[in-house]
Amino acid sequence: MKKKAMIAGILGWLVPGLGHIYIRKYWRGILLLVAIGLMSVMGLVMGGRIYSLQAENPLTFLAFLSDLGSGLLYLLSRFLPIGLGELERVSFEFGTAYLAGAGLLNYLVALDAWDIARGKKS
Repeated sequence: MKKKAMIAGILGWLVPGLGHIYIRKYWRGILLLVAIGLMSVMGLVMGGRIYSLQAENPLTFLAFLSDLGSGLLYLLSRFLPIGLGELERVSFEFGTAYLAGAGLLNYLVALDAWDIARGKKS
C-alpha cells in the first residue's frame, strides 16, 4: 500500500477535505471542508449529541461509529464540552442527525482521498 494513500486517508478522516488538499485536489478539498464543516457546526448549534462508546445498546454503538467518522471533532468532544446534547431544545434530534450524517459523509470523503492517492480514481 502506498504511504501517500494512507496519509491521505488518515488526513481525510481527521479533517474533512484535508486528504484531498494533501493530494493536490484543492478545490474538491475546500468544497468538502466547507460542506461537511458547516454540517457539523449546524449540528452543534442545534444542540446535537456526539455519542461516546456505549456497547450495551446496539443503536448507541452505531451512533458512536457514525460520530467517530467526524475525526478531529469527535476527539475534541471527548476533552471539551461540545456535543453534549441539549434535550430541551426542539432541534436536538435534527442536530444529532446532522452530526451523524457529517461523520458518515466524512468516511466516504476519506475513502475517496485514499482511492485517488492510490491511483484507482481521478
